[in-house]
Amino acid sequence: MTVVFWQHCNLVDPKCQIGYNSSMNKDKLATQIKWTATVITLTGAVFASLNIYPLSAITLNLGSFTFLIWSILIRDRAMITVNAGLLSIYSIGLAIKLL
Repeated sequence: MTVVFWQHCNLVDPKCQIGYNSSMNKDKLATQIKWTATVITLTGAVFASLNIYPLSAITLNLGSFTFLIWSILIRDRAMITVNAGLLSIYSIGLAIKLL
């Protein structure tokens, strides 16, 4: 059975590699995005605690946006709602303050 698979497989195609599993790659990407968003958000919280404005709001916006990408990737509606809401609130607050 494996021989037939390799005979019909385009070897340039990454899906033809032994052990290819798209869900494994998606899970790894989701984990990397989640931890990147965590670090960005915590950095924004440090800036906020030190009253470094507008860098705190910009960093928190970036963290919310990154978490929004992650929540869309994993299709978690509650997290999509929370992060879209936070992104909207931070963006409106930043726009009002800077304009």
